[in-house]
Amino acid sequence: MIEPFDFLEQLFQAAIERSSPQALMKTHLPTPPKGQTWVLGAGKASVSMAMALEEAWTQAYPSSALSGLVVTPYGHLPKGFDPQRSHIEVMQAAHPVPDMNSMLAAQSLLARTQGLGCDDLVIVLISGGGSSLLCLPIEGMTLKDKQSVNRALLQSGASIDEMNAVRKHLSQIKGGRLLQALQPAQVLTLCISDVPGDDPQTIASGPSVADLSTSHEAYEVLQRYGIDVPPSIMDALRRGELETPKPSDFPASLGPVRIIASARDALNAAAAQAKRMGIDAYILADDVQGESKDVALMHASLARFAANGLGAFKKPCVLLSGGETTVTLDKPGSSPAPEGWGRGGRAGEFCLSLARALNGAPGIWALVADTDGIDGSSSAAGARLGPHTLSQARALGLNLNEYAKRHDAHGFFGALSDLVVTGPTLTNVNDFRAILIL
Repeated sequence: MIEPFDFLEQLFQAAIERSSPQALMKTHLPTPPKGQTWVLGAGKASVSMAMALEEAWTQAYPSSALSGLVVTPYGHLPKGFDPQRSHIEVMQAAHPVPDMNSMLAAQSLLARTQGLGCDDLVIVLISGGGSSLLCLPIEGMTLKDKQSVNRALLQSGASIDEMNAVRKHLSQIKGGRLLQALQPAQVLTLCISDVPGDDPQTIASGPSVADLSTSHEAYEVLQRYGIDVPPSIMDALRRGELETPKPSDFPASLGPVRIIASARDALNAAAAQAKRMGIDAYILADDVQGESKDVALMHASLARFAANGLGAFKKPCVLLSGGETTVTLDKPGSSPAPEGWGRGGRAGEFCLSLARALNGAPGIWALVADTDGIDGSSSAAGARLGPHTLSQARALGLNLNEYAKRHDAHGFFGALSDLVVTGPTLTNVNDFRAILIL
């Protein structure tokens, strides 16, 4: 007899392992250039990508040196990382809201672009989280301004495309501006995608990719969600004066961009693992977007239908999906905010809504987690639930609706010992959702 939570955790682990840079980097090595090889990068997976790249490079090209700089969030250093043994420097900065180190990192990265020639190669390693880690505000904005905009965007319910359209047009390094600074060197960008659709322009706000979004689009996002920026900046956006570099600004021989890991890859790995364990897997989609609590209602409906022996999904089975949902944080209702308010993220919010919608339906279990190991402001990756969740909560005196009002998934599932805790996974292909129907 299969143990539901063990099964779901094995699927999640399979998804993480498929997204690990160690297994991927050696298949994407470029040929050494005539000149120097530099490595620049930012994101939650940047250090593990750099370590894997350096190991593969040294084995393949022992006489070719490389050096560089990558930026990662605090606490995202791989086990066994030794800065004395690497030629790639590591800086740490804040996520999801930038800090002074984010500015220093962006300045340091741009400084490494000085003096590059057409015989040099720059390998750019990009993964989710890079937008916060590389923060260099345009003239007329301060770090405090950028922090305020970032917080407001994160709480607004804006999509990742909308958020990054704003970030790109308020930055001196995002939206292709790093690529602009790298000219005339050869450039190869390797990405681990954390965005629906895997558009390199959106991953970490596309620092090394020409940008198709416009200044006016950024203006409209700020207007739509009522986010304040200095009036002079708002006017400049409206007039199209803060435009990012476009494809026409670069030569036709622009360096390639490769997605080396994505949500689709992770879900396929989880589905293969389920099949090995004798359970049919159905991948619903790899680019699900929308409010977490609303997306959960749709998943609950599909799960109940399958549990009743109806529809195209034949039990026993597991329903898998990925993508990036959003959470719109209501105002806390008091100042300071109530204890636990906003403690969690997309995965936890989804699980609160799913538990309420399933209402203890027999035979349905779920695990939902962020593949980077950090769900919003929580210290957990996500949460799990089953037919017992609501009855166990009532026995402990927990009111799910009250926790949902506070957006406190961490408190609710923590009290049930049903948080999924992994620590930083050193990769990031966004949301992972698995619903088991027995």
